[in-house]
Amino acid sequence: MPLSWNEIKDRALQFSKEWAGTTNEEADAKPFLVAFFNIFGISNKRVSSFEHRVKKLDNKDGYIDLLWKGAILIEMKSRGKDLLKAYEQAKGYLHGLKEHELPKYILVSDFEIFRLYDLEDNKTTEFKLNELVQNVQHFGFLIGYQKRVYKEQDPANIKAAELMGKLHDRLEEIGYTGHPLELYLVRMLFCLFAEDTTIFNKQQFQEYIEQRTNIDGSDLAPKLQELFQVLNTPKEKRFKNLDEQLAEFPYVNGKLFEEILPTASFDTKMRQSLLECCYLDWSKISPAIFGSMFQSVMNPKERRNLGAHYTSESNILKLIKPLFLDELWAEFETIKDNKNKLTEFHKKLSTLRFLDPACGCGNFLVITYRELRLLEFEVLKALNKSGKAFLDVSQILWINVDQFSGIEYEEFPARIAEVAMWLIDHQMNMLVSSEFGQYFIRLPLQKAANIIHADALETDWEKVVAKNELSYILGNPPFIGSRLMNQTQKYGLIKVFENAKNIGELDYVTGWYVKAAKYIQKTKIKVAFVSTNSIVQGEQTNILWGQMLNKYKIKIHFAHRTFKWTNEAKGKAAVYCVIIGFANFDTDNKRIFEYENIKGEAHEIKAKNINPYLIDAKDILIEKRRIPISDVPKIVFGNMPNDGGNLLLSEEEKHELLKKEPHAEKYIKPMVSAHEFLNGKKRWCLWLIDIEPNELRKMPEVFAKVKAVEKYRLASSREATRKLSKTSTLFGEIRQPSGKYILIPRVSSENRRYIPMGFFDDTIIVSDTCLSVNTTANLYHFGILQSEMHMAWVKTVCGRLKSDFRYSNEIVYNNFPWAENPTDKQIKVIETAAQKVLDVREQFPNSSLADLYDPLTMPPALVKAHNELDKAVDLAYRPQPFTSEANRMEFLFGLYEKYTADLFTKEKIKKGRKK
Repeated sequence: MPLSWNEIKDRALQFSKEWAGTTNEEADAKPFLVAFFNIFGISNKRVSSFEHRVKKLDNKDGYIDLLWKGAILIEMKSRGKDLLKAYEQAKGYLHGLKEHELPKYILVSDFEIFRLYDLEDNKTTEFKLNELVQNVQHFGFLIGYQKRVYKEQDPANIKAAELMGKLHDRLEEIGYTGHPLELYLVRMLFCLFAEDTTIFNKQQFQEYIEQRTNIDGSDLAPKLQELFQVLNTPKEKRFKNLDEQLAEFPYVNGKLFEEILPTASFDTKMRQSLLECCYLDWSKISPAIFGSMFQSVMNPKERRNLGAHYTSESNILKLIKPLFLDELWAEFETIKDNKNKLTEFHKKLSTLRFLDPACGCGNFLVITYRELRLLEFEVLKALNKSGKAFLDVSQILWINVDQFSGIEYEEFPARIAEVAMWLIDHQMNMLVSSEFGQYFIRLPLQKAANIIHADALETDWEKVVAKNELSYILGNPPFIGSRLMNQTQKYGLIKVFENAKNIGELDYVTGWYVKAAKYIQKTKIKVAFVSTNSIVQGEQTNILWGQMLNKYKIKIHFAHRTFKWTNEAKGKAAVYCVIIGFANFDTDNKRIFEYENIKGEAHEIKAKNINPYLIDAKDILIEKRRIPISDVPKIVFGNMPNDGGNLLLSEEEKHELLKKEPHAEKYIKPMVSAHEFLNGKKRWCLWLIDIEPNELRKMPEVFAKVKAVEKYRLASSREATRKLSKTSTLFGEIRQPSGKYILIPRVSSENRRYIPMGFFDDTIIVSDTCLSVNTTANLYHFGILQSEMHMAWVKTVCGRLKSDFRYSNEIVYNNFPWAENPTDKQIKVIETAAQKVLDVREQFPNSSLADLYDPLTMPPALVKAHNELDKAVDLAYRPQPFTSEANRMEFLFGLYEKYTADLFTKEKIKKGRKK
């Protein structure tokens, strides 16, 4: 009776281990080939002959290293020799063989590389000695297995997700939905992976479908049902007359196949779709990107609502390395030569516990498990090197999937996460098997990751894993903005924050921060989350971190400043993120990862402290203020029409109106919004503040517009807007400066080095898409606001619209620390440099500000003018140069702390100077 494939694989691993590194002096073909055939349980008596003599074409004698008549001819060469020449030599021997002796295969090898030629199908298979265990199936003909036709396999990447997505959609269409559908797909995913990774025999699942089901798919569902039952049944409890092909499948357990599901229904196309999935090479899939791959299987609407931004391995490593992995590797390096300390370290690894409270398809858990197992692998190699022998590899693998827990709102991703953990465990077991020469597989499955299907904000995390057992919390909670949450999500956030003020301004992810902060009180648990950068910018920072710092005494241990979040999934969502690691205790080893380019790589900076803005400075929170902390001109919003567009006019609409009602000209004013200002466009508005009633009645076109404004406001759901219908000749909110003012667009592209600003007089109506700095503003104020110093403050504390700067009066301008005591000379230099910036702009009358401030098209003269202005402003702050943006922010936060301390003592020091 032939050996089972598992026994063959075990022997193949042992063979690879024994013959690895053989030198040419040690290489001997006969013992090598005897050992090779022993892998398959074949004694040398069954092989026709070693060193078989044969007559070659030139009538000279040749000697075949091994000939098994009618089966295989093997030619061995020394390491590094040309195997193509060896193959030609082997073919030359065929002339001297009788017909019944002719082999179906030729194998040539140099003790390291195996090259198998299939003479019937004209195919070649090549692999290395350490890859033998993955290729033993090619030698199935030696022990009587029928030759299999292996279809060309593609790496199972996003294509696999698309195929599974089609299968999912078709099953859903026929009415197979909900929990049964999700579990059904998970089971099929396991089978597809299993047959390409030695859990099953090679192509075992594929051949079962091809050979045991009808082409029309009519009996595929019951056949799969039968298979699922077999996979859930120990071999000794299976029916004695079970189909031999089914009987070959292993007992899986793990509860994956335990539940009895309703029988599905398949057709020809569905069966073919499943077979196409089989034809892909699933061994090439990293279980770590299961979530990314299978986002196309999930309902796109649900996926959007849950804010699922799937994660690349590189981004996961950005989190787990500073959270724990760097520290563990550093510890390993210091003790790797000490056997006793290595054993203690190994025990420590086996006691670590991890929780991902928004685990999705398990990406973070899988990568974390893989990295922990790779570290264990190095520990075992070091122990083996020290002389510790491992008789049973199963006894030395102490890390297991039950050290990992997760919470996931949706069932399908939760089940995927469970399976992905089993699969990565199997891959790691294969790595260890290959190293130590013992084939090891954890079947039946005894342990599983503890993945809970629940709402993380409503769940008591202590019931998932006791905090006295937990080591780390990590993950990528949902990215859902404050205005995009549904009522359930809003209620969950309010509950977590215990009805604190201004919760309506917070993004959904903040709930995980506070929930974690509560959970880790008085523990040594470390936490790290990926989040949108909104939680360290604008108003949210003060609301969230006010609680984190003051109520829960949280300290930030490391942080990745803003970078572009990438993922493996279809459609790759563009998100700008930060990673924040924190705990309920302090550390001396604080690290900031800074990105010169948000799409590039980070460089590490050691920090004394990391504040909520991810700056090396004291824990300061920027609050909303109605009055500037410095003695500078006040800033206000522009005028809000709230008119349904009826008081606004394009250039063409203005001309049409004046044709009909020339008397309206004195009421038409130029109006500037952020769009017009930046792009050099013209816009107009009806400014009817001083219009006499009788004059309005003389202009029916203008009167009709006023009537339309009234109708628009009365139709509003807001009471305040309905009240405005009583003054429909006016803008909804009027804040027009009287005199000269500086205009600041409220939203500006992140790509610009500076937010363009400009001077206007009060004949130009300023829109509410802009802010205006009032009439006392001068060139000195303009120069400071257009400087790199001010932009550093903007980038750090302002909110964002997508990734664009969202300038605010109460957060950005009113909290900005102006130069403390600039001299008259410094003020004059700044004013001169500011005027130069304005003068250079005038040199390009045909270019808009958007053109002038685009980094790619910014004129050299303007770049030079701004550089001179930056130098002048920097010198007003201090004589030493600022070496980086972070350096500027450290200085500005120190100045902010000083100014606000003065405010608390009711002393308002003049820090800005007016001219």
